[in-house]
Parts: sequence; C-alpha cells; structure tokens
Amino acid sequence: MGTILEQNDRTTPESGDTVPATMPTDTPADGAQRATAARKGGAPPDLELLVHGVGGTTPEEMLRDPRTCRVTGDETAAVYRRADEVDAEQRPPEDREGPIREAYVWCNLTSGNSSRALWLLLLPFMVANLAHWMRPPADRRERTVRTYGLFVRLVALTLTVLLIAGACEVALDLIAWQCAGSADCAGGKSWLGFLSPENHGWWSQPGRRLALAAVLPGALTGLLWYLSNRTWSAYESSPPLERPVDESAPEAGNRPALCLPGFWYGRRIVARLRAAHTAAGFLTIAAGLTLPTTTYDRKPGGGGLQDAAGWALLTLLAVGAVAVVAVVCYRGRSETKVDGELDRITITALPGAALAVLALSVLYAGWSRPGWASTGKLPGNQAFCAIAIGEGVLIVTMAVCALVLRRSAPGRTPLYGLAGPAVAVLACGLGAVLAGGIAQRFADWLDGGATPGEGPGIAPPVLLTWLATAIPALLLALVGLLLIFTVRVWRVRNQLLPTIMDGYPGERPDPVRTRRIARTIARAGLTDSAPWIVGPVALLTLLFGAAAVTGAWVTDQVPGRAADDAPGAVDAAAQTAQALGSWLMGLAFLMLVTWARRAYRSPSARRTIGILWDVGTFWPRAAHPFAPPCYAERAVPDLTWRMETWTRRYGGRLVISGHSQGSVLAAASVWQLDHRTRGQVALLTYGSPLERLYGRWFPAYFGPTQLLSLHGEVRYWRNLWRYTDPIGGPIRLPDGSGPEVDCDALKDPLVYGRTPEHPLPAPILGHGDYQADPVFDRERAGLLARLPEQTPPPPQEGAAGQMSSGRSSG
Repeated sequence: MGTILEQNDRTTPESGDTVPATMPTDTPADGAQRATAARKGGAPPDLELLVHGVGGTTPEEMLRDPRTCRVTGDETAAVYRRADEVDAEQRPPEDREGPIREAYVWCNLTSGNSSRALWLLLLPFMVANLAHWMRPPADRRERTVRTYGLFVRLVALTLTVLLIAGACEVALDLIAWQCAGSADCAGGKSWLGFLSPENHGWWSQPGRRLALAAVLPGALTGLLWYLSNRTWSAYESSPPLERPVDESAPEAGNRPALCLPGFWYGRRIVARLRAAHTAAGFLTIAAGLTLPTTTYDRKPGGGGLQDAAGWALLTLLAVGAVAVVAVVCYRGRSETKVDGELDRITITALPGAALAVLALSVLYAGWSRPGWASTGKLPGNQAFCAIAIGEGVLIVTMAVCALVLRRSAPGRTPLYGLAGPAVAVLACGLGAVLAGGIAQRFADWLDGGATPGEGPGIAPPVLLTWLATAIPALLLALVGLLLIFTVRVWRVRNQLLPTIMDGYPGERPDPVRTRRIARTIARAGLTDSAPWIVGPVALLTLLFGAAAVTGAWVTDQVPGRAADDAPGAVDAAAQTAQALGSWLMGLAFLMLVTWARRAYRSPSARRTIGILWDVGTFWPRAAHPFAPPCYAERAVPDLTWRMETWTRRYGGRLVISGHSQGSVLAAASVWQLDHRTRGQVALLTYGSPLERLYGRWFPAYFGPTQLLSLHGEVRYWRNLWRYTDPIGGPIRLPDGSGPEVDCDALKDPLVYGRTPEHPLPAPILGHGDYQADPVFDRERAGLLARLPEQTPPPPQEGAAGQMSSGRSSG
C-alpha cells in the first residue's frame, strides 16, 4: 500500500528551485536568451501547445489573456491563440518574444453538451469497457491476451442483455402482465384501464398486452443503437494522420500498443459490436414475448398451429443468439494498421434479422387466445438467475487469464493482476442496481403500500429482491473501509507534522497552517490505496451476488419469507435488510436520473459529470459499443495532425505541455508522431497521472516498459508534480535510463506564511495551477533550449493566403 511516506524516502519536497543535474551547463534563462538570439538570426519560431486536464477550462484561462482566437477546429474541439499571436509565424524573428502559445480545448468532447449527462445511465457499460484495458502486460502470450479480451466482450454482452431484460421486467411483467392483469391494480390506474380483462377489450388478452408493452424496451434498444451510431460517426470515424513509412522503426510487435497507427481508430469493431448488441437487445425482447406465450400453447388446449409457430420462433431465437455470440467472438481490435473497412453484411443483416424476429414474436403473442389469463409472475423471469450465473462464470474465467498473464510477466500491478476482473464485477453490480432499482421502485409504486414480494401483490423477480437485500451489508463493509482509511489519513498526517517546516526554513510555525498542509498531503496519498477499496468491494460484491443467486434458486422466495422459520433475530434482520435494500436500490437509480437531470440545468453539475467521463472514457470502445464514446479517438488525431503539420510547415521546435488528463493525451499523441517530428518535440507534463493511475491500473499500455519506451522516443521530457496532488505524481523511470524526467517535488504552498511579497496567505494548489509556480517557466525554457535549432523550410505556395493566420482550410 503506497503512501506519501514512501515517497518522502525517495525525494526531498523542497528542491523545486534547483536546476536538474541533466540540464545543460548554462542555466535555463541563459538557454532562453541563446534561443532568442538564434531566432533573431532567422531561426524558425517555437511553439508551446497546451492541453488542459479533467473538467476542462476556457482558452482565456489557459492562455491567460481575455482576447483569444480560434485558429483551427470546431465547436467540439479546437486550437486557440492569443489574438495578437494569430499571425506570429509571419512576423520577423526579432518581433517574436518567447514561444508562440496555443491551447487545445477538448472539454466539449465530454461535457460540453448537456444531453451527454444522460451517459451516466451508461455507467455499467463504461466500467465494463475499462476492464478490457486493465489486463496485465504479457507480450508473448497473444492467445491468452485474445482470450481475456474475448471474455470481457462476453461480459459486456451480458450487461446489455441485463439492461434490456430489466426494461422488459418493468414493461412486460410488472405493468402488462401483473398489474394490467389484476383488477385491483389496473382499476386504480386510468392509463391501464384499457388493458384490464374486466373491460373485455381487444387489448385485454395477455399476449396482446405483452406485445404492446414491448414497445418500451424496443424503444430503449433503438435509442442505444442511435446514440452509439451517432457518436461512432463523430468519434471513431476521425481518420488518423497518414505517416510515411519509417524503415528504422522497430516492428509493430516490438512497439508499445499506443504507437500503432490503428490504435485510435476503432471504427470497424465498434460498428460490429453495435450490431451484435442491438441484435441481442431485440432478441431479449422477443424471448420475453415468446417464452410465456409458448408456455401457454404447450398446455392442454393450446392450438397445434400456434404451438408449431412457437417452436419455430424459439429455434430462430436460438439461431440468433448463436449468431450474436459468434460476431462478438469473431475478432477483436485491429491496431497494427488503420482498418477502414466495415463488415457491412454483419452490421446491417444482424440487427435487421433480429428486428424481424421481434416483429414475428409480436405477431405471435398477439394471436387470439381467449382462454389465456395472466396470474402470478411472468413465466421466464428465471432468466435473471441465468444471466447472473453466466456473468460469474465469465468473470472467474477472466481472472484465470489475468493470473496466467501476470505469472508470465510479473510486475507491479494492482490486486495481483486481477484489477480487470474486479472492475468487471463492479460493472455487473452497477448493472444489477440499474435493472433491479427501477424494477423495485415500479413494483413498490404499482403495489401501493404493500412491500413487493411479501404478499400476493405486484412483485419483481425473487433474485432482484435478494440482490437488494445484500446492499445494506455491502454498504456496511464499505463504511468500515472508509473508517479504516480515515484513521490512516489521521496517522499519516501526524507523522508528517514534524517534517512540514523543513521545506520552509526560517518561517515562524503556525500549527493550523501546518496541520492543513499535512492533512492535504495525507489525503492526496489515498489515491495510492485505491486498490484496497476496489478489491474488497469487488470481492464482497461477487460473494454477495453468489449468495443471492443461491438463495433465490434454492428457496424461490424473497429473503423475508425464506427466513420465516428462522430464529426471531435472523427473521428480523432479513426483513430489515430486504426493506432497506429495496429502498436503497431504488434510491441509487433515482440518484443517477437526478444527477442527469441536474446536468441539463446546472453548468457546475455538468462540469462535475464531465470530470467523471474525462477519466473513464479515455479508452476506445473495445468491449461495449453502448459505452460513452472515447474522446481520445478525436483528441489524439487532432493533436497529432497539429504537431505534424506545424513542424513540417515551419520547421520550428515544439513543446507539448499537458496537465492532468491532458498529459495522457499529450503522451499518446507523441507516440503517434513519426520519427522525424519527434526529434523536434519535447514533452512537459504536470499533475500527470501517467504512472500513478494509468501505469498501475493499465500496466499493459502505460507500464514501466511503455513509459521507458516513450522516454526513449521523445527528444526530451520533464514532469512536474506535488505531494499535495491527489492525481498527479512522478513518473519514476529507473536510474540510468537517460536524461532525468521527474523534477523534484514542487513546494505547495509556495509560501508558508505572510511576507512583504505575499501579504495574504498563499493557497494550497494541489492538482491545479502548476503554471503559477516559477519552476514551470524555467522548465519550459530549458526544454526549448535543449531542442536543436531547425532549418526553416522553404516557402510553400499559398502560404500567405491559406495559412497566414494559422487557420486550417476546413
């Protein structure tokens, strides 16, 4: 369990004012003067490309100028400059002071449109997609890697089936079958009166009620398809820059995955997975219609033609299910090349055929059956147990693959290489909360004051009630973990108190100020302990889920009824947990809906939600096509195009400067540059989670080997960090790997007490405002000084017209 105390053993917290040993013999200021003198002699311009981090910001804040101008891009993502630097490349060298500064603003990719707050409801899909990227590194076990990815895609497929099955449970079972089939329930709701058997109307037959109710889950499936298709066109279809062939570059199998040209172009696999998941949704609805109808037709008195039609539909459902699984299993991502082809037959025929099967199921269910009456629960809702068992088996198999991969390439990975399976468990738990929460709330609303499942009234499937009953126990365990970490923060704070003043010699101690700084550092260190929260919560979720499936399967009763013969204390505990869990499960669903609604009206809420997606949607949709889209598939090509075209056009030196999540985008973009361009580019990162979060949780893509490769491929790289930063941290490359990357930890706050220069207390900056530290300007100037001067390229035709202001032709 990494702590800030471990970091204290490696680095002194007050050396931000010193010049690194790997810098040139002259100071950064001397280097900057030398670079300015060279420019006056006709050298090409220098450029600093700023990339902001989580939550987004405005170009005015990034460039520290109220007058900015967009030079290329659109409303979604664009590059801005100060208004007085728009034509800086065309000015004489003596008129340029320092590097040209540009800001790449990408916050609208995740949080600019208020409707995107509805992506909160897709949270389980996003979490499942993350599990794909969390595998341990193992370059020589390609078959195991492919098997791991295959099982992640299958888990993602079960989540789609679970969500649509939850919608079917509400629409088909609770509303159309149970409530509309009960005179007491339907009689009190005017909007259901036309479905009641008491009215003897055309819709009063159960099959026709089910056929009508299938419109709701069908619309949900269509909405998911539409959102995925729309974002696919905007994100995954952004073409990467065509790079010249580099004969000196190592083969694709020897390079980090993020270097591969097709890594950020997932157009083909997302289209194929979207077709499979859409078909799975339609087939799930068709099964919800066909299974209860065939159950009735097989009883004595059922029609022979109807029975044959039912068997034919069941056969079509089985064939469709096999086809969906086959498409999901067929192939994973293609990253070694830009794969622009589409499996048009698959993406058109598969969902179209599934929709045709659904239409046939609607016609079959609507067949007249005058003697059919709906009683009890809808036949076939044992499917929830089958889905839960299938998810458990797939996750256990994922865990076996992860352990095999870690054994072949041991290293520092969270949860002993089981981070991916643990996150998959959490995704399934979130899916159960969404599906079960809405079912519990609808059942409670339809049943009036009765407790769902306790009497003969409206009740959801038994398994959903068992899962709800496990929620209070899981929350108690989570509260216990939070108490443990609270005590840990208190202990670390007390251990740090005597060391805080070492960074501020000569200052008068202030106990309140000292405690605040120590507490901030201790809280920031909790990030390194995240595996000790994720791991136990995932394990308890898996165990409680297995217990819920067992209890529902064995007793076929809700926990409160199953414990009737138990001792009084056990019975009371079961009743309390069932009632409280049902309420909590519904509350969790309502909270997601409420947050999504607030985001329509509140910019601050929309910004908070944007931070969540900035962290969770960096990765391409490799497992679930209905997950929120990957903004990096637009941002990385944007940055790559900008760096490549600017350096080729002007021949200048470039520093790409990334904060927080922007440092991850900057690193991914540098990986995509060709060898010639990387020779003109330096990387400056600050508040960077490259090693602290991405290197630990995604070791196959940002592990020590990959970061060391990035260090070798980029010309120069410096990284700024603070102890008070809960997100950013040092890169920690091994000694002897070349020029040093990590600066010593920056002071935070910059000034301890009040001084004549700082009469008001300096803030504790934590993760923000790294540019306020004087070290930032010195390090940027030092990077530019170390980059070699380039020969200006010859003038190009149309340069004065088309590109005089740096604007793109588009």
